[in-house]
Amino acid sequence: MFQTKAEALRASFLAFLLSLPGSGAIKAEHVATYDIFVQTQHPSGECMYAFDGDEQFYVDLDREETVWDLPEFSKVYAFDAQEALPYIDSLKNNLRALIQRYNVTQDPSEPPEVTVFPKNPVELGQPNVLICHIDRLFPPVLNVTWLRNGQPVTEGTSETVFLASTELRFHKFHYLTFIPTAQDVYDCRVEHWSLDQPSLSHWEMQEPVQVSETMETTVCALGLVVGLVGSVVGSALIVRAPHGGHNPRTQEPL
Repeated sequence: MFQTKAEALRASFLAFLLSLPGSGAIKAEHVATYDIFVQTQHPSGECMYAFDGDEQFYVDLDREETVWDLPEFSKVYAFDAQEALPYIDSLKNNLRALIQRYNVTQDPSEPPEVTVFPKNPVELGQPNVLICHIDRLFPPVLNVTWLRNGQPVTEGTSETVFLASTELRFHKFHYLTFIPTAQDVYDCRVEHWSLDQPSLSHWEMQEPVQVSETMETTVCALGLVVGLVGSVVGSALIVRAPHGGHNPRTQEPL
């Protein structure tokens, strides 16, 4: 699957702050994160900005431009991709120098946690989006393939860049637009260095629980019986109320 080792040199100011002694007492309503890393594998580098864990933009190193997660963000914020390119190049040079100068060893690979779920409540025949969340992985090198009924699907797919966490690990989202049917089944196939074989995370339309006619008849009968018992008890209380009442002010004649 992958041929060579990747040595990642990562820069995460937030992770550095949270690693300091006493950082557990730090509390903030909002957190902004810049994540920059380079490595010897694809992607060779990344520059991404997130706010409260949501990606705002990343720098496309091939096209040398800023890509906003939502077009509206570019009207509120501004970031010139040319500012990140020299820093990325500097990190790559430092990485090559470190590899040549020192007898480095690869950090242990960690298997990702993969979850597949729909974006919206599922209705047959109604367009929806399947989300494959790959979490807690290192290094940030992945092959992800969507499968429908065991066959690869390429249309209607999209993905995020690698998103960093405060644990110096990464996570990523892959998306697939689809129209749910009772026959189709889907898998998110993930390949990673830590896995001996590709991981398959399955999703298919769940059949609604069928209630038999006998069960429906029994439930209706029990409801009718409960309703009749309630009516009889209520009537008995109403009938007995005048006879059971006693007015302490009423006295018998002497």
